[in-house]
Amino acid sequence: MEGLYKSKLYQNYRGVLISLFDLMAVFLSYVFVFFMDNNFFLEGKILHITPYIIYGMIFVLVLHLISQILFRTHKTLWMYTGPNDVVRYGLSTLFCMVIMLGFTLHFHLFHVSLIFMAETLAFLIIMGSRLLYRSFNRHSMDVDRKKNALIIGAGNAGYIMMNEIYRNKRYPFNVVGFLDDYKKKGTLISGKPVLGTVEEVASIAKEYQVDQLFIAMSSVTREQKRHIIELCTDTSINTKIMSFTLENDEPSNVQVEDIKIEDLLNRPSVDLKIDEIGSYITDKVVCVTGAGGSIGSELCRQIVHFHPRKLVMIDINENTLYMLEQEFMRDKRNHRMAEDIEILSLIVSIREREEINKVMAYHRPDVVYHAAAHKHVPLMETRPSEAILNNVFGTKNVIDACIENGVSRFIMISTDKAVNPTNVMGATKRMTELIMQSRETKSPIKMAAVRFGNVLGSNGSVIPIFKEQIKQGGPVTVTDKNVQRYFMTIPEAAQLVMQAGYYAKHREIFVLDMGKPVKIWNLAEKMIRLSGYVPGEDIEIKEIGLRPGEKMFEELSLEIEKCHRTDNDLIFVHEPVNISQSDIDARLKTLRRIADDSMDPKHIKEILLETIKCD
Repeated sequence: MEGLYKSKLYQNYRGVLISLFDLMAVFLSYVFVFFMDNNFFLEGKILHITPYIIYGMIFVLVLHLISQILFRTHKTLWMYTGPNDVVRYGLSTLFCMVIMLGFTLHFHLFHVSLIFMAETLAFLIIMGSRLLYRSFNRHSMDVDRKKNALIIGAGNAGYIMMNEIYRNKRYPFNVVGFLDDYKKKGTLISGKPVLGTVEEVASIAKEYQVDQLFIAMSSVTREQKRHIIELCTDTSINTKIMSFTLENDEPSNVQVEDIKIEDLLNRPSVDLKIDEIGSYITDKVVCVTGAGGSIGSELCRQIVHFHPRKLVMIDINENTLYMLEQEFMRDKRNHRMAEDIEILSLIVSIREREEINKVMAYHRPDVVYHAAAHKHVPLMETRPSEAILNNVFGTKNVIDACIENGVSRFIMISTDKAVNPTNVMGATKRMTELIMQSRETKSPIKMAAVRFGNVLGSNGSVIPIFKEQIKQGGPVTVTDKNVQRYFMTIPEAAQLVMQAGYYAKHREIFVLDMGKPVKIWNLAEKMIRLSGYVPGEDIEIKEIGLRPGEKMFEELSLEIEKCHRTDNDLIFVHEPVNISQSDIDARLKTLRRIADDSMDPKHIKEILLETIKCD
């Protein structure tokens, strides 16, 4: 059977073969009914094939061929035959039956009863062959179904999920039943019972020795979805979630994926004002520094949706920048991105003042998003001079180049660690905020910094580290059982940065509402359960102590109390501080001297923390 599917004949002419099969079924149905009407010529009658009979059969076959094209019955896969296909074939048969009745009444070729019988028989043969094939295919895949699965949701999505399991060799499971809050216990869905409510998932999964959970629910709120996922993950049974479109239940639109940790975090939905963002990006030249990084690359992906004239992507890491450029080239070829957007990748270090200035002078960007920075806290503690030269002076180079070359809007990525910083990375980011707010300019450039916390899944963040530790069998290492952090997804962060960019007027610092802080220990437990293990039993969680420069709690929520809300409920704004450029420039001289001359990390950090004080 696999050989047939892979053959060029099947791949190139599948629709034609199915169409011929269906026409043959129609032909045989009419022949059988014709013979039956004549008692199979057992009473001495002689079969006469007249021109009217030949013309009539040609008309029947052409009519059914037209019906196949209209109702696309030759396009469906037999393995996926379902209620929608039965309805489609039924309508096709009804269409042919009505036309044939009119044809018969006009030419008096067949009896009306024979039309009903022939069309009904053809429908039964065509649908029966498909359903028989589907049953045979499902039976042939039942041999190794030793593990039990439970489907959460007994509606359309649950039905499609069950079919996906039994027709796809990737899921060698036996479905024991469904859980649903709105279907009565004992109700059968395609032969499988509703075993109880979603709240009973733990007890029912234990009773039926379930090895796999599938969540398949199409109409639930975000909060309900999160609650269901939490109930499933608490069982420590591997759980997958299904997404699909009900408008067309073909298998290409069914996706079954692992649950992401983002699904368990209570994140508010982002309310983007598309017109506001488009007003300063559409048909403009936009530049992103650090474009190969997690935030920078997502910013680029979001920016192209607003159709800039040119996107200039700057990074010192050639590999990540090249891969991002290739991604955009694929999007253009597949018509997922406007072909007239000019994409330009430039290998440039922000530490090279003259090079950055040349880039800005040549390309004359209207908008610059500055995401380039060293961000890993422990690494910057051991090399504070590198953090100062890259984060502080590199950012100053970009700001100066923007001012000198008439950039109209400059948006800088900052961090919650810039609030009362205790580590080098946070202190350098605070220093860049002071640089931005102190610049004296004649041009009407709008500048702003955007602060937010940890980003889920970014390079080097806790999520990929935990995943790798779980993959290795543990232990999962947490600095302290009580440490808390704020989290948001990469797309959320990029979208809110772009929205904050619209609000930029004069050197503001925007603070993003990160929601409620998350205990890292609890995050580790949830990730272990998502992987199908029991924390503390299958995978150990181990405390290793706070790393140099780390806080137990970030202070973003305290900052929000000092801010006022913008038009977007998730974006708050600090009023700019009153600080002179000469003051900041004097501090920068001190920082430059200590970064160039000293090799003592502790001494450099002390000077840095002293330099950022403003009271």
